[in-house]
Amino acid sequence: MSSTAETSLRRTALHERHVAAGAKLVPFAGWEMPVQYAGIRAEHVAVRRDVGVFDVSHMGQVETRGPQALAFLQRMLSGDVRRIPEGGAQYGVLCREDGGVLDDIITYRMGEFEFLTVTNAARHAKDLAWLQAHAAEFDVDVIDKSHCFAMLAVQGPRARALTRSLADGPPPIRRRCAERTLAGAAVTICGTGYTGEDGVELLVDPGDATRVWDALIAAGASPVGLGARDTLRLEACFPLYGNDLSEERNPVEAGLGACCREATGFIGAEAVAAARRDGTAERLVPFAIAGRGIARPGNPVTGGGVVTSGTYSPCLGRGIGLAYVSSELAEPGTEIEIDVRGSRRSATVERKPLYRGKGS
Repeated sequence: MSSTAETSLRRTALHERHVAAGAKLVPFAGWEMPVQYAGIRAEHVAVRRDVGVFDVSHMGQVETRGPQALAFLQRMLSGDVRRIPEGGAQYGVLCREDGGVLDDIITYRMGEFEFLTVTNAARHAKDLAWLQAHAAEFDVDVIDKSHCFAMLAVQGPRARALTRSLADGPPPIRRRCAERTLAGAAVTICGTGYTGEDGVELLVDPGDATRVWDALIAAGASPVGLGARDTLRLEACFPLYGNDLSEERNPVEAGLGACCREATGFIGAEAVAAARRDGTAERLVPFAIAGRGIARPGNPVTGGGVVTSGTYSPCLGRGIGLAYVSSELAEPGTEIEIDVRGSRRSATVERKPLYRGKGS
């Protein structure tokens, strides 16, 4: 990477900690992020068996507040936002009018008229512009809050116990959030994650991020990079925007129909309803390679389709991934073939998740 490219990348508040820990740093969505420390396999296993901590401060945050915040988000997000209690969370998608997915997001209800939506780093600017463009129709303020937060994910079977040992109260249950003090810093602890294991995500002022990180590491959490985050989320069959989700794909064909409530009238609801009613030509499915070989994004599926994510599963000991295949091939147990660099590899369409952690 050139010095010009290096200086153009954004760095999180924990950059110096990553350098000191010997992390391999790579460009990711405009940020310089740690891809691994001790190694992807070791970090993956640490999360599955014990507890790991990720710096996910590259994620974006958008605050929505005002008398019509609920009505606005009911129009913008795919889920029934009315069902989010104060201190609750909901996974959903932002859609175009034609049903194309703009991003998959998590929204927390921080108060009666106050919500915080977490966006993917590569989509944050577009999401913010999309939300603000539609906000004029409502009595609501849509504010970029990304500069206000560092974000850490503490994941694994021991994640809650470790977090509890450092905080002034218990971490919230899954899909809930709560204000706590942790290692002397004010944090919002959220019962969410992206690994398939139990755990929490922490929203903290960037100025307090190193204090919280240091306390988690001292308490026994292993630092984990984006490499293991990818292998973990694939074992859990969680989609990644830019690989498995895009503006050209409908949430129904991407397997996200469960987070869509068309009756709310969100933008794209009619297209989603049509896809649910009529079916789609392709569907996103998890697969496992029968023998040796690892499929990678872009590898074609024989008979039509394409791999969107692929890796080696440390827990399953074989190649796994996600692929769009024709709907006739989408049933679990169906045998498919994938062209991996000119060699045809036999694979089987599997059920979700490929690996079931304690948080699945």
